[in-house]
Amino acid sequence: MEIILKEDVIGLGYKNDIVNVKSGYGRNYLIPTGKGVIASESAKKVLAEDLKQKAHKLEKIKNDAVELANKLAEVSLTIATRVSATGVIYGSVNSLQISDELKKKGFDIDRKIIIVKDVKEVGSYVATVKLHKEVSVEIPFEVVAEEA
Repeated sequence: MEIILKEDVIGLGYKNDIVNVKSGYGRNYLIPTGKGVIASESAKKVLAEDLKQKAHKLEKIKNDAVELANKLAEVSLTIATRVSATGVIYGSVNSLQISDELKKKGFDIDRKIIIVKDVKEVGSYVATVKLHKEVSVEIPFEVVAEEA
């Protein structure tokens, strides 16, 4: 019996896979619990169309991320912070400060997708922004002493 899975089933397959199962397993478990439907010709056509539209949407999202990455590649930031006499920062510079500086430049980037290594001294650093699972951009930033 051919079944189109509607969700991931451990040991059987992933969502939208067409799998062959024993008739009892399909009729008595997969179909009643909503984990699958019978793979008729019409159901296969609907599945193919859904996958085609989903691929188109994912491509648009990726293209938007690439476009934003190209704009962000031209940006460099300067972050002013309080510094001790030895050049050590009080606290550290993290993704929140970088997100705030990007907002000032007109980019609304969530701080959760910004990756920064420990920044505890004045100097030049690089932050990585993960816009998409395949698209990331590096933003150079400089940490300077705040004028008293």
